[in-house]
Parts: sequence; C-alpha cells; structure tokens
Amino acid sequence: MSRRLVWSFMLVFALVLVGNAGLGLAQEKSYTNGIDANFPPFAFVDKTGNPDGFDVAVVNWIAKEKGFKVKHQPMDWDGIIPSLNAKKIDFIASGMSITDARKKEVSFTNAYWKISQVLVAPKDSKVTSAAEAMKDGNKIGVQRGTTEAKWIEENLIKKEGKKFELVYYDSAPLAVEDVVNGRIVAAAMDDAPAKDAVKKKPVKIIGSFGMPEEEFGYAVRKDDAELLKTLNEGLAKIMASPTWGELKKKYELE
Repeated sequence: MSRRLVWSFMLVFALVLVGNAGLGLAQEKSYTNGIDANFPPFAFVDKTGNPDGFDVAVVNWIAKEKGFKVKHQPMDWDGIIPSLNAKKIDFIASGMSITDARKKEVSFTNAYWKISQVLVAPKDSKVTSAAEAMKDGNKIGVQRGTTEAKWIEENLIKKEGKKFELVYYDSAPLAVEDVVNGRIVAAAMDDAPAKDAVKKKPVKIIGSFGMPEEEFGYAVRKDDAELLKTLNEGLAKIMASPTWGELKKKYELE
C-alpha cells in the first residue's frame, strides 16, 4: 500500500472521529432551571455564591441520570413564569405550588411535595394565633407573587373584609427579618421555609390561617412535552431511590 493511500485512510478515519464527536456534542442537551434564591430549604444561594437546596440537588441528580447539563439561575419570583415563557429559562424547579391559575400558563410535572401555609411571629410575641395576628390595623408580611399572597388578598381581605395591612417582600427571609425587627406582626409563608426560619431566627410558628394545603411540581413551557417527560421520569426514579430519603434528611425536610 502506498504512503499516499495510507495517509488517505488516516484522513478519512480522523474525519469520521471528528464527525462522531461533533454529533455527540450536538446531541448533548443543556437546560437552565430558574430558582428563587431565597427559599430555603428548597432553593437558595449558599455562602460561596453557589445555588443549593433540596430542589437543586434533586435536579442535579436527574440531570446526571438522564444525561443533560443544568444551570440554576436565581430570579425574582414574581417574574419567573414570564421568564420561562419568554425562554430566558427552560424550567422552574424551586418549590412552586401547582395551581389552576398557573396551569393556564405552564405545564407541571407530577407532584413531589405537599405543603401548608403558616404564620411566623416573634418568638417572644404574645400573639398565638392567626386570628390575633390578623386583627384590624396589624401588618402581615408576605412574599409577592406567591400563592399565599393571592389567597390572602382574595379570601381574607376581599371576601371576608379583613382590615389588616398586607406588606409585600421580595422574599420570605426579608419578611422574617421585619418580623424580628418588629416592623410587622407576622409573616405568611410555606411551612418548610417557616421551619427553616425557626432554626435560624428568634421566631415561632403560630399556626395556619385557613389556606388549603398545596403540592409542589416543576414547571415547563406548555409546548415542551419532551422536557416534561424527562423531568417526570427523573422524579419518579429518584423518589423510588434511597437518595430521596438522604436528601430529605440532608435538607431537614423530615
């Protein structure tokens, strides 16, 4: 075989390898997950500036299992669904409640967590119930864009005519800070971040305020059936594995 022919074979072989490598890169998928950076223990940014939390860890596991890359992007919660539909992010895995209103805008995975909403008050407060906290003239904090904010507005203020003042915050932890500082009587939030706040701040949970329990799910655009299927398969697999219990324990959700 001539040297020229050998070089020709080597060149063809090299081109095949490069082509296959390019095909592999083209097939490798990457997604951006939008998160609330102030929703511990489900999603937050740690002291080193890296996204962390139960949902972040679950999605990282699913990404590894299903063969895609994922980036977790902190965003303002009240604009996170518009950002999803504007294709600034690909899905939302950050303690999002499944509601009929949201179902009109996005598609949800199967539920993976059930939560209830509670009020958090100062640890030394004489207020011991929602009825006491939500008296006329009192200030109650809530994170804007949340289901609890909407439920309180529609049911307690509009329907029942309650006269307390609803004060809006960019995050639940900011509302807790004002609880501690005495600027508001109590703050409404999901029970998981409320329990997290109790561990870190001089506050206490004084009970629910009548809002029904909700379930969390991951949200995708309505036309993204493939990603929805991938996330549902990943959730089913991790929830059936020992890792699920390990992560619940790690993030103190048990």
